[in-house]
This record gives sequence, structure tokens and C-alpha cells, in this order.
Amino acid sequence: MRQDHQTFSILFWLNRSRMKDGCPTIYLRLTLDMKRAEISTNRQVAESQWNQVGQCVRGTSPDAKALNQQLTLMKADLLRHFSHLLALGQRVTAESLKNAYLGVREKDKTLLEAYDFHIRRFSEKVAVGKKSVGSLKRLSVGKNKVIAFMKHQYKVSDKPLSELRLAFAGDFEHFLTTHQEMTGNTATKYLKLLKQVVKIAVEQGWLASSPFSGFKCPYEEPDRERLTMDEVMRIYNTEMHIDRLREVRDVYIFCCFTGYAYQDVYNLMQNDVTTGIDGEKWIIKNRIKTDNPERVPLLPIPMEIISRYKNHPYCQETGRLLPVNSNQRYNAYLKEIAVLCNIDKHLTTHTARHTFATTVTLEHDVPIETVSQLLGHRSIRTTQIYAKVTQRKISNNMQALRVKLEKQY
Repeated sequence: MRQDHQTFSILFWLNRSRMKDGCPTIYLRLTLDMKRAEISTNRQVAESQWNQVGQCVRGTSPDAKALNQQLTLMKADLLRHFSHLLALGQRVTAESLKNAYLGVREKDKTLLEAYDFHIRRFSEKVAVGKKSVGSLKRLSVGKNKVIAFMKHQYKVSDKPLSELRLAFAGDFEHFLTTHQEMTGNTATKYLKLLKQVVKIAVEQGWLASSPFSGFKCPYEEPDRERLTMDEVMRIYNTEMHIDRLREVRDVYIFCCFTGYAYQDVYNLMQNDVTTGIDGEKWIIKNRIKTDNPERVPLLPIPMEIISRYKNHPYCQETGRLLPVNSNQRYNAYLKEIAVLCNIDKHLTTHTARHTFATTVTLEHDVPIETVSQLLGHRSIRTTQIYAKVTQRKISNNMQALRVKLEKQY
């Protein structure tokens, strides 16, 4: 028979390896999607009395009738359990149906077991360069946030997946924004990780469906800071007599003219600079975060910065393109540079990337499709986040329109 796109059959047969008083034991064989499981009826019958075609005991004696009735009830019971498991939204296996019939309950997987499973597989992808170490760290931090929440909310260290309800996600969001004092967007990142882990649990068959599928993770678009071209050139032209500040300044300006994120510029090697299709120097390398290719033609300022550090001891020893500090020191030194250059903005690697997307490219009429390729984005929708319509951009576009209209009319 076929139910819910699963092939299902029940067969009674004589198991001659299980004899009692010279009679074989009647066994039931379940077959679900070509997989088998067998159950003993604990009843024996003489081979001469067994009708294999009809799968019943021959005769009308009280014993024969009682045994046939037991087989019929057993078959009906299995069909009932099968329908019940289907109603729960589960894909039934021969083994799970056998266990349901015998009353053997499989141990529920827990939420932390699902996290550990995801972290383990994610670590394997990190090992082969398919995922970033930073994303793995965020996943582990997310697990710890869930542990802290369960201890606070339920006074337990873990919960079975089967006990998760929609309210869990809402309470977790409240915990993150109140007790952990996170911003809404930061809390949303951990909620998305939670939903992802539970989705994987569903894919593994540990849960019939995700209780969080209807939970929306709100995200407010932040005000992304960027520099004007005057501010960029002020930083570039400011004389700096301290080596550490001068090096961080140059790396920052390099990012403003290439769009590289911190992790990407940190990992740039000297042999990543190659000759492009136009005969000019390019950097072609996959992004650490997404593994998407970034193809960046080098403008004069980043080329000058690269040549400045060609013979730098650190770059010669390591083969790296630029002397990039640790992220913590890098951001700390940028604060000093902002004060030194009289710029009242929070300088980070992110502001450099936003500056490249907006001030350097879009304001100079580089098409957004090209900017998307330069930034290594998978989708142009991601690029549109950076694509602020600035006053300079409006001015440029209207000036071009003014010239066209004057020529025509």
C-alpha cells in the first residue's frame, strides 16, 4: 500500500530459526520505503496449519480463530500507529514504527545537542576554508547566550527539542534586549542563529517542524557612517610622525579606495596583486566572509600605498601586502587618527568600506552593479544597503541633467 508517498507493507511469515515444541514462530515483517523491521508475535504454529498465501492459520478451531484474530489486531494496531506518526508530521521509518508499536520511545534530542551538531559541522567547513573562524565564534557565543537564557528563564541547562514552543523565541529576544542589554539588531543575530539551528534539527528528523517558523526577527537599518572625499584626503595628507599611526592610516585609506573589510585586507598577500584584463594592476581574491570573489582594480592611491610598504620588514618576512595590526589595536589607533585629523566620526574598517561604496564609487557615477562586484556581494540587494543617496550624488546627477536640458532646449 502507499500512504503519504511512502510504500508500506506488512507480511506474516514463519521463522524456522525460532522453534518451540517443533513449531516455528510467526513473525511480522514491516517494509517501509524498502527498509525492513521484524517483530515476533510470540506465537507458534505447525507448518502444516500455516497458510502463507492468506497469511493465517488454517481451520476453524477456537485456537486457530484466536490466533488469526491476534494477527488481525496486530496488523490494525500497526496501521493505527503509522497513521498517528504521519499526523505528527514525521516521516515514518520501519524502525520508528516498530518502536512505536512496542512502546519503545527514542531519546529526544536536546537544543544544545542540535547546537553542538551544527558547531561540529561548521568547524569542519572552517577547516577546509569554506566558512570563517569569526562566524564559528559567533555560533559558539550564540550557544552560550541560549544556555544563560534557559538557566534564567527555566532554571535548566538544556531543553528537549520536543518541548520548544513559539514563546521560547519571544522570551529569548526579551532576555537579550533587557538582561543582556543588547540592541535590537544584535539580539536579532542570535535569534537568527537559534532559528537556523532548529531548522537543521528538523532537517535531521529530530523535530517534526520548527516552532519558530512564524517568529519574525526584526532588523532596523542602522545609520551607516561614511567619510566625505575631503575627509578622506585630509587623513591621507596629514603628516604623521609615529610609525604605528602612519601604518594604520595607510591601511585605512587603502580600504577606503578598495572596499576591503578588515579580515580581507589582513589576509592580502603580495602575490594577490596581478595584472588585469586592461593591463592594470588588480587584486582578485575571494572574500573571507562569503567566499565570493572580489575583483578590485587598483587606483593610484592604493598603488602608491602598496609600493610604500614593499620593503617593509614585516611584509618581507610574512609575504603580506600591508602591515595590518590586530583588529583591537587597529580600531584603537583609528580613534587617535580621528582626533589628530579633527574628524568627528567613528573610524572603523566598516566606515572605510562604506566610504568606498558611497563616496568613492557611487558618488562618481560607478554603476551599482559594478560596485556590487567590487564589494564581492552575492546579491545587489546587499549593495543597496550601502547605496545611500548623498547630496553630492544628487548634485552630480542634477548637474548632468542640467547640461543635457540646456543642450536640447
